[in-house]
Amino acid sequence: MSIFKQIILLACLLMVKTAIANGMPEMPTPSDQILLVVTSHDRYPSRTDSTGLWLAELTHVYDVLLEAGYSVDLVSPLGGKVPIDPRSLGWLYLDAAAKARLHDPKFMALLQSSQAAADIDPAVYRAIFFTGGHGTMWDFRSNKALKRIAEGIYRHGGIVSSVCHGAAGLLDLEAEDGTPLIAGHRLTGFSNLEETLSGVRSQVPYLLQSELEAKGARYEKSIIPFRSYVVTDGRFVTGQNPGSSQEVALALLAALKNGTQP
Repeated sequence: MSIFKQIILLACLLMVKTAIANGMPEMPTPSDQILLVVTSHDRYPSRTDSTGLWLAELTHVYDVLLEAGYSVDLVSPLGGKVPIDPRSLGWLYLDAAAKARLHDPKFMALLQSSQAAADIDPAVYRAIFFTGGHGTMWDFRSNKALKRIAEGIYRHGGIVSSVCHGAAGLLDLEAEDGTPLIAGHRLTGFSNLEETLSGVRSQVPYLLQSELEAKGARYEKSIIPFRSYVVTDGRFVTGQNPGSSQEVALALLAALKNGTQP
């Protein structure tokens, strides 16, 4: 074949390849997609007040990830409207950043239309982050869809992260051999003492610290209750309480930047 014909053939092949590529929809990559999990549950067994998402535990990680250039999706066990714990809106807990999001129409619209966990494909996400609020104690654990998502993300090299009661989403995760995924890993989450001091211990279905320890996790906590405390162990990044929201968000960001792409 002459050089001229080879050039013509190569040009044709390049044109076909370009046409195919342009005709294909752009697929999300796991390098820039992060999944944020929020509760759908808003009731205590006997208290008259309600529970739900602890707002700042979502807003801090949301802000940090967006500023760093990541895209985020919001998912809940049931999908749809996300309940907000009224106590998280008190002056003591609602910092300026969280307050700004509370008055952000675009952000608040997300809380009205979260995706349902059953519809999520874990293959497109680089990390999963379980936010807190007491509602998570009822609908994160034993949720088969959330379990499937988190295990899938971890198995393709992604990060599993949580703050406060969000660690309930880690309790039932399993390794491929059926053993608890968190066994032997350093983790933190809302402590038994903090549960007592919060005045809700009699309402929750179990104590998070005790259950993490029962699953074999090497539980750690701050000596001083409600003080920020964050643990990074491999591809697990966890924060102890609401006061850890900013620090755990930054720790997750650091893990994303330092880790290998799944």
